[in-house]
Amino acid sequence: QVQLVESGGGLVQTGGSLRLSCAASGRTFRSYAMGWFRQAPGKEREFVAGITWSGLITSYADSVKGRFTISTDNAKNMLYLQMNSLKPEDTAVYCCAAAGSVGALVRGRRDYWGQGTQVTVSS
Repeated sequence: QVQLVESGGGLVQTGGSLRLSCAASGRTFRSYAMGWFRQAPGKEREFVAGITWSGLITSYADSVKGRFTISTDNAKNMLYLQMNSLKPEDTAVYCCAAAGSVGALVRGRRDYWGQGTQVTVSS
């Protein structure tokens, strides 16, 4: 089992920054790739970014490339999403997730996920 708990969401103005955090625990979480998904009201859930615990493999949705950075802190069992140059269209509930590979995350698979944290970007 894998437990994931997000934090760090909030309200920010266009052009601002936020850092989301996800605390991972459980016996097997290190065997999974980690990622972030988001879902805006009335829209489907979409992949945002993914990473292996080693940090050697990362992937980003085209809509966030160059603005968002995913990272891990292995010593603290933490996953992060640094979000810069935020836009109103980034407004959504963001969830961290675990799956067998970064490729699986890109394809939308989530074996475990957290409860989500709200990010609101005002115009």
